[in-house]
Amino acid sequence: MRLAIVKNRHGTTALTNLPVRQLGPFSVSAIGLGCMNLSHAYGVPPSPEDGAELLNRALDLGITFLDTAALYGGGNNERLIGSTVMHRRQEFTLASKCVLDMIDGKRGLNGSPEAIAKTLDQALVRLGTDHIDLYYMHRLDRNVPIEESVGALVRAKEAGKIGAIGLSEMSSATIRRAQAVHPIAAVQTEYSPMVRNPEVAVLETCAELGIGFVAFSPVARGLLAGAVHAAGYVEGDIRAAMPRFTEPNLSHNLVAVRAFEALATELGHTPAQLTLAWVLARGAHVVPIPGTRSIVHLEENVAAASIVLEDATVDRISAIFDGTIRGARYSAAMQAQIDTETLPGEELA
Repeated sequence: MRLAIVKNRHGTTALTNLPVRQLGPFSVSAIGLGCMNLSHAYGVPPSPEDGAELLNRALDLGITFLDTAALYGGGNNERLIGSTVMHRRQEFTLASKCVLDMIDGKRGLNGSPEAIAKTLDQALVRLGTDHIDLYYMHRLDRNVPIEESVGALVRAKEAGKIGAIGLSEMSSATIRRAQAVHPIAAVQTEYSPMVRNPEVAVLETCAELGIGFVAFSPVARGLLAGAVHAAGYVEGDIRAAMPRFTEPNLSHNLVAVRAFEALATELGHTPAQLTLAWVLARGAHVVPIPGTRSIVHLEENVAAASIVLEDATVDRISAIFDGTIRGARYSAAMQAQIDTETLPGEELA
């Protein structure tokens, strides 16, 4: 067993049989769990009972890093965690997010210190705790200087409400401005063999500054896990508004996906395992947080933590997707909230 030290305000420790990686002051399982799709984004969410079963199974398997946000399900994802696993609080590092939230019934940004403080207090109530280990700015509110937003999180840390500060989908320049105010523990951005934006600057900046990098959607919203074969999404599935997941782009992109799946078969891994192993190979400071509603898939994902790829295999995977993906990563409205660098020639909605 490896000892994963979860340094929260209670000074607790948790055991895990998974490899561990460092995110700021926290040692966490090399693969965490993104909890969003238990309440949000992909159609009708599972029942609270099924969500509870999956969350507890994740902890049983040795996952020590759970990621949620105020936005997910309009607070319901935080409530789910609060009602299902907080009795096991000593076993995991808890991360949540502010700034991007439901405002007057609509998705919106508010990075003002007042809004951050309000969202945090509401999150603590929903989670049933007085402390969140890692608290991210979910997106950059360009109407508020990053220094002011980070300042609000510094005050929350001083008050004992959070343990460390994170950023999500922000550029290298913004990360450096935030770091000048207070050390940043982790930066979270979408990253997979298909989505390579962090390679422009953010991965290198995080390594240079000693900041952990959290890769969300590491299996490309299911596309690299055998879950997307056609554009017949159910109502409420955010992929229906993402150009890469709709026609004619999807059929084109599936050609590269099929080549990737063939390589996974050749190597004796599932596609999800191969993509997670690729993400892990991109740096010792990288922690992927795949989400799933399936315990079978959860167990499959966890098994990827022990896969070590040869450099030549990493390069083969990268080459499959280099310059081959068509369609914008986000809709125009969602892209307007993204600060992370775009790739040269990247399509935008």
